[in-house]
Amino acid sequence: MPAIDAQDLADRYIGMWNDPDPESRRKTVLDLWAEDGEHILLPPQQMHDQAVALGFATAALEARGHDELHARVTRAYEEFVAPGTFVFRLQEAPRQVRDVVTFRWEAFQREEGQVTGGGRDFLVLDEAGRIRFDYQFPD
Repeated sequence: MPAIDAQDLADRYIGMWNDPDPESRRKTVLDLWAEDGEHILLPPQQMHDQAVALGFATAALEARGHDELHARVTRAYEEFVAPGTFVFRLQEAPRQVRDVVTFRWEAFQREEGQVTGGGRDFLVLDEAGRIRFDYQFPD
């Protein structure tokens, strides 16, 4: 695996969620993720509980491959960032051990001028240094 600058990777990753340009977001998805990369999100507790009540053993949400990943990032941008409600930003410096990079992020609500959410990401990189698995755990 090539040497990875964990700070640069995390900055580009967070920047992608805030990027207003759809083509730039798509290019970043292509640059950051492996072709078969996956984003696996632990859903909010209410959504998890509803899925379990319906008989699902697990309630993780997944986006797989560049098209689904781009759709996921675009949807988050349109819902949270585009209306001017939130901006996503790093909460702590990323840490790396071998092929894993982890960091905390936060959702800053512009109107209230405060952090109203956040979470932790665990990125598992492939041999080319691209994201193979992105495990996201919102608070």
